Amino acid sequence: MLETLQEGTRQLLGLELTREQLQRFQLYYEELVAWNARLNLTAITEYEAVQTRHFLDSLSLASPELRGDAAGKAFKMAGSSLIDIGAGGGFPGLPLKILYPDLKLTLVDSVGKKTGVLGEIARKLGFEDVQVVNGRAEELGQSPDYREKFRVATGRAVAAWPVLAEYCLPFIHPGGLFIAPKKGDLKAELKNSPAIAKLLGGKIRPTPEFVLPGEAETVGNRRRLIVTEKPKHTPRTYPRRTGLPARQPLG
Repeated sequence: MLETLQEGTRQLLGLELTREQLQRFQLYYEELVAWNARLNLTAITEYEAVQTRHFLDSLSLASPELRGDAAGKAFKMAGSSLIDIGAGGGFPGLPLKILYPDLKLTLVDSVGKKTGVLGEIARKLGFEDVQVVNGRAEELGQSPDYREKFRVATGRAVAAWPVLAEYCLPFIHPGGLFIAPKKGDLKAELKNSPAIAKLLGGKIRPTPEFVLPGEAETVGNRRRLIVTEKPKHTPRTYPRRTGLPARQPLG
């Protein structure tokens, strides 16, 4: 069962998935495919592809480089509060919740039908404590209920990095991390990232490139976790009003 995911997790993360975790991933796959027949959650539904391109790619946020590095900047995701913006089919939030059951997870999507499905899937997986929110990042990021309330913020396949940074950094309290999983040639996308991060109260941390186990070593398959520390508060100006970050990206 899920041999590709098991072996990939060993190779990429140096972690061993338990029987209970594998059972939850199998159930997640089955629920994802069943719901996808009624609502378009993902274009990827083939068993092996889901294991690599959804599950393992999501778990890459638990990389050894984040869990502890030579500079001593160890990061413990277990038990942290994490907000996943534009969660879609639940990636990367729900796979990380399976890996770390005590993760305090909030899933956000602007499409009400998707948040309804995410709530159902989370309950099927036995995660009654997952908060699912239907809303726009620009509005929630200015709400006192969500602004600077999380240790980690992320978003996968949501927007270019400058847009995603404006969505995510306002949710993180000082001392937290914004982790953006990205792939391909990122030179243009990250051209002004240090200045944009600074404007939003953050500071880019260098992170290595990697390729998922089983994928070819090509430029298109190269992946990076763009990790941004947040030493300062985000100015109240950000995020800007709904739609503006996407229409007029920072930088």
